[in-house]
Amino acid sequence: MELMTEEKKNFKQTEVGLIPEDWKLVKLEDLSELLGGYAFKSSNFKSSGKFQVVKMSNVYMNDLNLNRSQSYLDKIQSSQTDYLLKSGDIIISLTGTVGKEDYGFSYRLRDETNLLLNQRLAKVSAKPDISNVFLDFQLKTRAFLKQFYELGKGGTGNQTNVSIKNLAGLHIPLPPTLEEQQAIASALSDVDELIRSLDRLIEKKEAIKKGTMQQLLTGQKRLPGFDGEWEEIRSGEVVDYINGRAYSKHEWENKGTPVVRLQNLTGSGEDYYYSNLNLPEKNYMYDGDLIFMWSASFGPYIWNGPKAIYHYHIWKIDCNEDKIDKMFYYHKLVRLTEELKQTTSGSTMLHLTKAGMEKFKLNLPQLEEQKAIAQILSDMDRELQTLRQKREKFKQVKQGMMQELLTGKVRLVAE
Repeated sequence: MELMTEEKKNFKQTEVGLIPEDWKLVKLEDLSELLGGYAFKSSNFKSSGKFQVVKMSNVYMNDLNLNRSQSYLDKIQSSQTDYLLKSGDIIISLTGTVGKEDYGFSYRLRDETNLLLNQRLAKVSAKPDISNVFLDFQLKTRAFLKQFYELGKGGTGNQTNVSIKNLAGLHIPLPPTLEEQQAIASALSDVDELIRSLDRLIEKKEAIKKGTMQQLLTGQKRLPGFDGEWEEIRSGEVVDYINGRAYSKHEWENKGTPVVRLQNLTGSGEDYYYSNLNLPEKNYMYDGDLIFMWSASFGPYIWNGPKAIYHYHIWKIDCNEDKIDKMFYYHKLVRLTEELKQTTSGSTMLHLTKAGMEKFKLNLPQLEEQKAIAQILSDMDRELQTLRQKREKFKQVKQGMMQELLTGKVRLVAE
């Protein structure tokens, strides 16, 4: 049987938007069995054991992280066996952040075993005539999440709190046949698998790059054609760390030269402030300049953009081109950043001082070897960036497919 796409013109208006005339709008409780989690006593939790207790902190952004906040029990009572999760069960958080309709808090179990459902989570088990994969995708749609957040806006602070009873009443668009549910689920699962395969490849490439950095940046492995001793010097002898400028609110403008702050580099904020002040040339950075965030979220960055002003908490790094290659030092700083974060248990709340960085000791090969090492590592970065962009493209494709298939705008039907 061959599947084909078919545009449908006959739609009806529902609480979740337009759906085909032959689709139904049904409540979640009509499609599944729902169960709220059990209030296991935290005083009984152990660092290891037979059963792991899945808590709200383990379920985030449509993923299940069992390595985060681990709690175990050696045994359970017979009355608690209903809270054992099985393959195909969907876990959904009953608490979320208001206004984040694009964020999902659900996960469909696959091969995981010996997991217990804790309080503030719910288990959604699809009924026999319902595809659990189709249902899982429906729980991740913007239409469903909008219902969820509207329902939970009465929560305290910025948190939603949804009861099992209210969750059961949320609406799901349903195709007329199990076959169509499965066809939709299969198409979306194929894209999911592409994304997961890219995730695995990126993880592998990142591990290879990390090992290569360790070998090449320390001289453990030498590139063909290069020999000789490396020279140990203080970084302040070959680079200059130039402080950014702090600004008062009255100096901000709506247009002019963009002022780059930490949040513009980390992705936590895209909006720029601007300045029309006439500053010394050292206060400007240009495309290709090496800069370093030294407070809170710290680390090196190659600026790829127009002429800009770098804010306080950012250094511009000028390298003595006769002694040190800029990209070689960039990769050195990447490795230094990773080491510093490891020594602070992964925390990014670390402040570095200019004096401390100037004393930072560098082992440097000859300039040509620096450039050769930097070229290899930069090529690996570009390969990783290409893979990440490809993954992001597939994620966008998936979002578009979900919008079309899970609302019936595009149908998968048998010829």
